[in-house]
Amino acid sequence: METVTEGITASERAQIKARELMQQAGIDDTYFLRVSVVGGGCSGLSYKLDFDNELKASDQVFEMESLKLVTDIKSLLYLLNTELDYSDGLNGKGFVFRNPNASRTCGCGESFAV
Repeated sequence: METVTEGITASERAQIKARELMQQAGIDDTYFLRVSVVGGGCSGLSYKLDFDNELKASDQVFEMESLKLVTDIKSLLYLLNTELDYSDGLNGKGFVFRNPNASRTCGCGESFAV
């Protein structure tokens, strides 16, 4: 496990919402938000979010004020400089990825291509 200072960030809104979801699920502070990229979706790659408490040897850790984000090294290649945000606007609620590496995204925002 390596702690990295640049890479993936989470907005204050995303941090607050993730902490709320953790509290609702009865998850304690030993858990973190795992962000990963998997094959699939209409644009070829999809984002995946999970709560986890087991670090793997190749994990990269990003510490925010109230949240720890963790990703594997392979996903980090697609997620470098990405910001995780949370939207509760009229166009729908949910986590939003602001990924400068994505060359195109699908309408739902859950799938992208590089």
